[in-house]
Amino acid sequence: MSAEGDTVWVVDDDRSVRFVLATALSDAGYQVAGFDSADAALSALDTRPPPQLLYTDVRMPGDDGLALLEKIKQAHPQLPVVVMSAYTDVASTAGAFRGGAYEFLSKPFDLDEAVELAARVLGERHEQPAEPVAEGEPDDDVLVGDTPAMRQLFRAIGRLAQAPLTVLITGETGTGKELVARALHRESPRARQPFVALNTAAIPAELLESELFGHEAGAFTGAQKRHIGRFEQAHGGTLFLDEIGDMPASLQTRLLRVLAEGEFFRVGGRELIRVDVRVIAATHQDLEALVQEGRFRADLLHRLDVVRLRLPPLRERRGDVPALAERFLHGAAEKFSAPPKRFSKAATERLLAYDWPGNVRELENLCWRLAALAPADTITASDLDGMFQAGERANADWDGALRAWALEQLAAGTPDLHARARERFDRALLEAALEHTGGRRAEAAARLGLGRNTVTRKLGASRRPRRG
Repeated sequence: MSAEGDTVWVVDDDRSVRFVLATALSDAGYQVAGFDSADAALSALDTRPPPQLLYTDVRMPGDDGLALLEKIKQAHPQLPVVVMSAYTDVASTAGAFRGGAYEFLSKPFDLDEAVELAARVLGERHEQPAEPVAEGEPDDDVLVGDTPAMRQLFRAIGRLAQAPLTVLITGETGTGKELVARALHRESPRARQPFVALNTAAIPAELLESELFGHEAGAFTGAQKRHIGRFEQAHGGTLFLDEIGDMPASLQTRLLRVLAEGEFFRVGGRELIRVDVRVIAATHQDLEALVQEGRFRADLLHRLDVVRLRLPPLRERRGDVPALAERFLHGAAEKFSAPPKRFSKAATERLLAYDWPGNVRELENLCWRLAALAPADTITASDLDGMFQAGERANADWDGALRAWALEQLAAGTPDLHARARERFDRALLEAALEHTGGRRAEAAARLGLGRNTVTRKLGASRRPRRG
């Protein structure tokens, strides 16, 4: 659709940002006006027709962008607003979407994407006006991160918090999946209602049904009184089911019915219980592989996987490590009633170089140990010796062993050395993955990032004797 006649306003106290965005929009054919504050934009609304689209920064002198958003939505509820900020976190993104923002742009943003966004917003506006979004008060955020992966996650949380959809959170152990679930609840219309969490892997299978659905007195030996299950406890709020991949098959059927119908019977009961619960599930496992192996119901996966959020491992967002470490050290200092420690530059570089197999949880545990055991206020690289998991030492030993083996083979004149090394590498990696997954090839393939056929082919190749 042509941009001719569409007016766009850009509100930002940073003159350079205002200029480049306004210029890009003007070049695309829009009529653009720029303002350096919320007050200036609001004053213009008193004397001029409202624009078809407005971009606003969040942090500005006087009223911030969220206050401007609120006032604009009161006077012009159908006016689409794009919120921009260099500070992307759950509170700001959720506050923007809750206040009725159409989209949230993280600075620095790509100008082409910003112009394409204008075309998309105005194209949809010409077809159908946007619906206003309910307002609310933002809350403090507990998730920390400023890397692109986390910014994308924060935007998704901010948008999904307002939608009554079932969410499946995937990610490795220790990445903070429950924090994401709590953020989704905290920023949602259900925030004043209960948030109930249950780790399905931590409850014995014979007790899990009662924990989820409750039981009546006399339902089984030892059931002396009625027990209210987690679904009833979470009525009106959110139920977080962690490690859903470990749920026994018999309970998967019952859970599917609750998700579909919103009703169930307590164990040993005849009264039909109806609940209004938003379910958020999480797992570190490949549920698709479990479905192929017959260990997880495909229809339950489809019910849970309405929206999927992937929480990246810490090694994929290393830039967040210093901020996370500082937060954990500060928290430990408050707990110990002691001055907070800090990392030296060399120690920080050591943290950034580590792969963090235990993810954020491992980093937090490390910081608590250092807060208690490091002798000085500044934590040095030597203070980290012996603090990491065995993985770091194993990596160093593996590199050294490989180098020694290669030197030995080169000295012996071994032919096709690279091919032989790759064969041994593949065999060791595949055998380790199969041992980790209990021999389940589909899951082993998924954990290695390979196709199942590739694993089967490599296993066959590694078992064939070499010729010559």
